[in-house]
Amino acid sequence: MIKKSTEELMNELLKANNIGEYLKDNSQYMVREELSTYLNNIISKKALVKSEVIKKTEFSEVMGYQIFSGTRLPSRDSLICICVAMEMTLDETQAILKIAGFAALYPKAKRDSVIIRGISEGKSVAGINEELYNLGEKTLT
Repeated sequence: MIKKSTEELMNELLKANNIGEYLKDNSQYMVREELSTYLNNIISKKALVKSEVIKKTEFSEVMGYQIFSGTRLPSRDSLICICVAMEMTLDETQAILKIAGFAALYPKAKRDSVIIRGISEGKSVAGINEELYNLGEKTLT
């Protein structure tokens, strides 16, 4: 199966005469998983330990397990913390934010710029929070 890029799908969507046909023709390219399932699949693929990931997020165990079980939806900041704790790249983090329906990190926003830089430098949640705090910005947790 040939994969279609997001750009190709966008072009097809905008040119489609019928949304139903577009969705039917491109169903294999659509994100189907719940966010919690998606995150758990990443943990499995990266051979991470969920309890260690949750500790690195700097939020409570209860909250972490609720997010991973799907009983609680994370905020944008919580999802960023999870991505950082899972040592995801900036591109992976941006993709997950989009899948979850959140705005991607935006380099023209001061706070997002600090977060982008922290992710790119492989900083921990604590490291990113320290930088945010030092610059007078709201921390992630």
